[in-house]
Amino acid sequence: QADLTIGCIEVSLKDATAFGVMGVDDNRRVHAFVEKPSQPPVMPGRTDTALASMGIYIFNAGFLFEQLLKDADTKGSSHDFGKDIIPSVIDRYVVNAYPFLDLQSGQQSYWRDVGTIDAYWAANMELIGVNPDLNLYDNTWPIWTYQAQTPPAKFVFDDNDRRGQAVDSMISGGCIVSGAKVRHSLLFSNVRVNSYTTLQDSVVLPDCNIGRHCRITKAIIERGCAVPEGTIIGENRADDEQRFYVSEGGVVLVTPEMLGQRLHYVR
Repeated sequence: QADLTIGCIEVSLKDATAFGVMGVDDNRRVHAFVEKPSQPPVMPGRTDTALASMGIYIFNAGFLFEQLLKDADTKGSSHDFGKDIIPSVIDRYVVNAYPFLDLQSGQQSYWRDVGTIDAYWAANMELIGVNPDLNLYDNTWPIWTYQAQTPPAKFVFDDNDRRGQAVDSMISGGCIVSGAKVRHSLLFSNVRVNSYTTLQDSVVLPDCNIGRHCRITKAIIERGCAVPEGTIIGENRADDEQRFYVSEGGVVLVTPEMLGQRLHYVR
């Protein structure tokens, strides 16, 4: 019986440098755990694959409390599971790796690391593909979660220069696309995109209002943003960097605070 079990996925050695990586024996007993190694340990019997931590840890409760107290009293600890706690218990306790596989097919199940802006944007873009790895329309694998009761999405106006439309996109309930063009984008609930605006390759979180005559490309719009009329995003990196956060991959993150709006504060 393990004191600690770590959920893991198989990744290429190149990708492994971005994860916490485990060295295991043939019985999946963990004998090494290193964060973002330049030379990741390979899986037994493989030459090009490593086991990466998913950040899912299952502890025996008493063992967890014991290790947290010990780490809290350790001078110089950064109090991090991957950097401090897990490496300190590997040699003295039973730590096993659990591969995240589909029980029926034996293939690796769907999982994405969304710990960066680029990864979060890419994971959302995958969902609107023709045949995504995670198919939200698969009735045999329903997602049971709370969902707000909202009216259906609505598309209004049908003039040549003012047509409410969305292509290669996912539009959630409560959204209104009013005389705007939405292409290859994902709108969460209760988003309004106003006339003469073009939105492309973007993720818009709930309760946003995008003004008229905007051009927005490859952006993530945070919840509750009111994007002013005429805003241009994603066409000039230098301009974007003066107002917003631009990721290494060129994704522009827009938050209410960046727009001078004070939201999400307790006081």
